[in-house]
Amino acid sequence: MNEFEIFELPNGLRVIYKQVSGEAAHCGIILNAGTREEKHTEQGLAHYIEHTLFKGTSKRRFYHILSRIDSVGGELNAYTAKEETCIYASFQKQYLERAVELIADITFNSTFPAKEIEKEKDVIIDEIHSYKDTPAEQIYDDFEMHLFNKHPLGNNILGTVESVKSFKQKHIVDFIKRHYLIKNMVFSIAGNYKKEYVKKMMEKHFAHYITKGNPSIRKAPELNKTFQIVNKVNSNQSHCIIGSIAPSSASKKRTAMVLLNNLLGGPGMNSRLNLNIREKYGFAYNLDSNYVAYSDTGLFAVYLGTDKKYLQKTTALVYKELKKLRETPISAMQLHRAKQQLCGNIALAQENNSSVMLALGKSLLMFNKVDTLNSIYGEIEKTTAKQLFNIANEVFEEKRMNSLTFE
Repeated sequence: MNEFEIFELPNGLRVIYKQVSGEAAHCGIILNAGTREEKHTEQGLAHYIEHTLFKGTSKRRFYHILSRIDSVGGELNAYTAKEETCIYASFQKQYLERAVELIADITFNSTFPAKEIEKEKDVIIDEIHSYKDTPAEQIYDDFEMHLFNKHPLGNNILGTVESVKSFKQKHIVDFIKRHYLIKNMVFSIAGNYKKEYVKKMMEKHFAHYITKGNPSIRKAPELNKTFQIVNKVNSNQSHCIIGSIAPSSASKKRTAMVLLNNLLGGPGMNSRLNLNIREKYGFAYNLDSNYVAYSDTGLFAVYLGTDKKYLQKTTALVYKELKKLRETPISAMQLHRAKQQLCGNIALAQENNSSVMLALGKSLLMFNKVDTLNSIYGEIEKTTAKQLFNIANEVFEEKRMNSLTFE
């Protein structure tokens, strides 16, 4: 059995399908347009559209949309990110056609009834207020705002209260006309089907949709001056993010950056930040590092939440760990363990077929190809300690570091 199958419909829509065992199946459409496609006056519009897509189509009312998958025990969902929007569903495998047809209807036939889209503004504004009550979440978005200053990547996905209130149906229609293009989409499926059946369903429900226009060309963010910002907040804890620009998703340095980030403060309890700060001193319960790769840039960030009296000590220890990686190459044994751990993480992730479906679709959307698991493992295995050392000196260089603190 092939790891996945890729084919293209006559209208140009790319489809990727992975056969998996079990009674559950998953599918979704992924659009190469998110927050960074918004104009200055459209902050939050991509997310607003994601919400309002479900408010009615030319043949369904909103409650028909919501119950179409729910009524057979499945789940219909969507999300908006900085670079993509996705509508997806999970269901018993016999309902593939129901899910495919519904997603096609939502994507291409939504009518955005004026009354319904006005009501949804209150929902999103409440979401904005809720997020602002959670400093541990807000600090990530504020950090990106400063890091990508005056670039759409720095905009909050939710937008602002003022921008959301300003949206009209014409703004939705204009954004969709610019970005909801067949050339800008990939449909992904994971389930226990024959390829011929998958092709039949896709051709039946998607092949007749035609869109005109070409995807917009993205402009990479410029490198801004570094910053060290302290904001006063009403919180029992202090929160801090330390970080910098990192390799993009297309960079040859990406694999080394992933390994380095996992070693420093990734998901494992054996990361350096966890062992050398959290476990050794007990200064911080929440302490980790993150690497986010966008199509033409990326960011690295260490987040910590700690009692105010431990803030300076904890941040000093974080800088100490970054310095160690800049000054001392990791040993062959440490590199071997880091590779084993990352390969294990990837293998376990393959058990979540919904996540696999989304990951395959995103890869095809961004690179017009998907690497096999063997090629991914091979790329990890050939990464050297010198590559990690060079990345550490590039990304963790102290004069490149930015910080944002809520205290």
